[in-house]
Amino acid sequence: MLYKRSSELFAAASAVLPGGVNSPVRAFKSVGGTPIFVKEAKGAYLYDEDGNRLLDYINSWGPMLLGHAHAPVVEAVIEKARLGTSFGMPTALETEIAALAISMVPGIEKIRFVNSGTEACMSAIRLARGFTNRDKIIKFSGCYHGHSDSFLIQAGSGAITFGSPNSPGVTQGTAKDTLLARYNDLDNVRSLFEANKNEIAAIIVEPVAGNMGCVPPQHGFLEGLRALCTANGALLIFDEVMTGFRLAKGGAQELFNITADIVTFGKVIGGGLPVGAFAARNEIMNYLAPLGPVYQAGTLSGNPLAMAAGLAMLKEINTNAGLFERLEQKTAYLEAGIRKELDAAGIVYTINRVGSMISVHFDGSPVVDFDTAKNGDNDSFKKFFHGLLREGVYIAPSAYETWFITDALTYEDLDFTIAAVGKVAQEL
Repeated sequence: MLYKRSSELFAAASAVLPGGVNSPVRAFKSVGGTPIFVKEAKGAYLYDEDGNRLLDYINSWGPMLLGHAHAPVVEAVIEKARLGTSFGMPTALETEIAALAISMVPGIEKIRFVNSGTEACMSAIRLARGFTNRDKIIKFSGCYHGHSDSFLIQAGSGAITFGSPNSPGVTQGTAKDTLLARYNDLDNVRSLFEANKNEIAAIIVEPVAGNMGCVPPQHGFLEGLRALCTANGALLIFDEVMTGFRLAKGGAQELFNITADIVTFGKVIGGGLPVGAFAARNEIMNYLAPLGPVYQAGTLSGNPLAMAAGLAMLKEINTNAGLFERLEQKTAYLEAGIRKELDAAGIVYTINRVGSMISVHFDGSPVVDFDTAKNGDNDSFKKFFHGLLREGVYIAPSAYETWFITDALTYEDLDFTIAAVGKVAQEL
């Protein structure tokens, strides 16, 4: 495939945007080469500025559960845009999507909409600190909760990719209140509680990690976090920016039958527009201004275009019979096909999958946390990425990102992908 136009656009962008992009992982620095500039997308496909068609396995990093340019979502945005794009005032639409989200997700009674997953997680931490009157939080190495200062302490995703998990600009004062634990290691978490008695406000965790590749929680891990928080008067925050409305209607809470104290959302809840949210039971949410002392605000929060897209998406998910079963079956089919091709080529690998989240790690050992995720052969991943791109398959340009499957993928698309993996595997 030729990428002449993308190369020209990247050169122009680099003159006016830091690194030529508005989010670091888009720059292809970890895999080399020129970023792909997208012109349009439909269903399971991307169409770039050079006229190439690519099967898409990142789907805007998760939200395109039903495919790109899904008609009910697009139509809802167009209809709402005709009435005005932003008011900075309440609308009935906000109440409608809030009520629907609350009906779908276990354990939440009120929700507040914001503009991104980062903002949702940042606000959830502030609320947890205000509610508990404690300062410290526990996060897990390799988990990414956005670029707020509290979270850029051994973060995943782009922070791993560029080898700078502790970002300059994060103060020591902020860092000291963020305690690091190992994902899937309850003893490590328990020791942090013992060393910081009555100081920990919350644990924040990706119930299925997606920023060190897909890393599932081991049996008993999430249950153990729930028990530790309850025993120590801390809040359990599930960062469901990726998993919310993707793994089940009620997200990871429903899938694993565990109730968190605060849940954050993004991606799917906005239908592809910039939306985030955080939610909890009344007792916690009523600590937010204007009811309580914890301040949080946003001019564009509840933006009518974003709410229209999100409401259309949630309605589709809520009434789409068999959606999650189909996603599970398609992703399992893809996994089985990839395994067959990698085995045939003699490649050493591990595949992790939960529902419609999946990742390929070029290491034979189980990938259960940040340290084991780093053991993968990045040179093999780079060749794998560019080989698939050549064949017309687009996966995340980082070894530390999950793939997201969309229901718009047909089995013919999956067979095409599996064949492409077979061709590339023979070259590794």
